[in-house]
Amino acid sequence: MKRIFYFLTIVALLVACSDDDNFSSAGGLRLSFSTDTLKLDTVFSKTPSATYTFWVHNDNDDGIRLSHVSLARKNQTGFRVNVDGSYLDNALGSQVNDLEVRRGDSILVFVELTSAETAQAEPKLIEDDLVFQLESGVEQKVNLRAWSWDVVKMYDVVIEGEQTIESATPIIIYGGITVPEGRRLKLSNSTLYFHDGAGIECYGTLVVENCLLRGDRLDRMFDYLPYDRVSGQWKGIHLYESAMTCRLSNTEIRNAENALVLDSAALDTTNVRLGMGNCIIHNAEGYGLKVVNSNVYIANCQFTNTLNDCVLIVGGMADINYCTMAQFYPFSAERGAALRFVNYEGDNDIPLLKLRCDGIILTGYESDVLMGGVRDTTAAFEYQFVNSLLRTPKVDTADSVRFVNVRWETPKDSIQGKQHFKVIDEENLFYDFHLDSLSTAHGLGCYR
Repeated sequence: MKRIFYFLTIVALLVACSDDDNFSSAGGLRLSFSTDTLKLDTVFSKTPSATYTFWVHNDNDDGIRLSHVSLARKNQTGFRVNVDGSYLDNALGSQVNDLEVRRGDSILVFVELTSAETAQAEPKLIEDDLVFQLESGVEQKVNLRAWSWDVVKMYDVVIEGEQTIESATPIIIYGGITVPEGRRLKLSNSTLYFHDGAGIECYGTLVVENCLLRGDRLDRMFDYLPYDRVSGQWKGIHLYESAMTCRLSNTEIRNAENALVLDSAALDTTNVRLGMGNCIIHNAEGYGLKVVNSNVYIANCQFTNTLNDCVLIVGGMADINYCTMAQFYPFSAERGAALRFVNYEGDNDIPLLKLRCDGIILTGYESDVLMGGVRDTTAAFEYQFVNSLLRTPKVDTADSVRFVNVRWETPKDSIQGKQHFKVIDEENLFYDFHLDSLSTAHGLGCYR
């Protein structure tokens, strides 16, 4: 029995000393890399990036020892690197020593960046080389690069009195913005990046002019998919019951949960509570625009790609002119309508005193993307569509008088649905809702 044990021990030692442990310092040996340039996209200065990775392969017949791996510019650029579990410690000259890559094996490199402020308005290129010094003296490099953008950071903003936020430098909002009742916030000529969970909670007055509002992720979910094309990145804008006289113009809201919600208030039939002009609401994980029992005026706006309805009008009064509502939400087949209008919410009647749509384009994947709903026929339900393209079955009932000079779109039309628009790239989730030259909807919508 002892002889068998000694024999197995010898075999184990021989295996442990097999060719897998042969290392060579021959000058002709080289490592290979999954990339020669690791691009970290655009990052905000003084803000940690996501973690990026690449592989280091040894395809040779012998193992390779690395005398050290180091950053060429040491700790001057803000890159942080971990090589096969070993951190390049800045205290040790931003390098790690004595690593091995066995034959046919690979090691994984992790890279992050927190860049310093650049003191310039435009993104600045930040780069460094990760240097692999082989035992043979051969030096190999992988270039690390990113674009760093200075940013203003704001935390848990509460508006006092009347306040204007305007900045040529991008703004990141953490925690959110609150506009208390009786206060007024104007956002002007700015790009606001909202961190996860942040949004605008307005109980007072909100004016937004020439702004972009979106999530703060600048990296990618997948190689082909930036987070900028993924819905649900931030909370959106919520206008509460006490919010009055809110205006949005030349503004884009994208990638929110519910992009813009206006709660019910005592209906003022003479004054517009929410006005929107030349705005884009795109790619929401909930509603694009939800309006309850309010007087709203909307012109030349785009409402596209939402999990729930692109636009939901619950009672009140709505005047919608030359807007594009297109429902091509890519993340669920259980998507809502392009436009839904009803005279109730839950068990409550909310009379729809007026819905007038003029010059709109209403289309999407489904054969019917226009939905009207009545809970109690005794409550007002007044609506009219004029000079519009509607993807819904033609109305031949007594309600046909509510549709004037309407083009009824069906899936059988030679040009229909996504064919109206310049780009509906369902693979890369990129959309351009300007009208294609072959579209039959010219003269309608927000890009007529």
